[in-house]
Amino acid sequence: MTDLDTNQNDCPFCGDHVEGRIIKEYGTVIGIRDKYPVTAYHTLVLPRRHTPDFFSMTPRERRDAEALILSLKDDILKNDHSVVGFNVGINCGEAAGQTIMHAHVHLIPRRLGDTPNPRGGVRGVIPDKMVY
Repeated sequence: MTDLDTNQNDCPFCGDHVEGRIIKEYGTVIGIRDKYPVTAYHTLVLPRRHTPDFFSMTPRERRDAEALILSLKDDILKNDHSVVGFNVGINCGEAAGQTIMHAHVHLIPRRLGDTPNPRGGVRGVIPDKMVY
């Protein structure tokens, strides 16, 4: 058994851990709501195959993820007219903030006034770099 197999057995995004949470799927990927959402409708897109991060996804998985992200974005906009923007984010590796070592893309709906100063967006992961 490899380390990847061991991680897969404990992975909250694999198998039975995630099946009941799927809200939409496309090809090789699925969409689920984030258990700890930043905003309402915060969604994760992840490959069904256990793979550590975005860089280890196959070209087909990346294409399918993009298609599903676009579809989910449309669904969110239809269901919540207060959404006027999105953050799309991918954390690759522990130093980048990845806590579940199964590739996933965050689709985070944004609303006017949901933060006092959104300028800089994802740059805010390093607070001194957000405002420029």
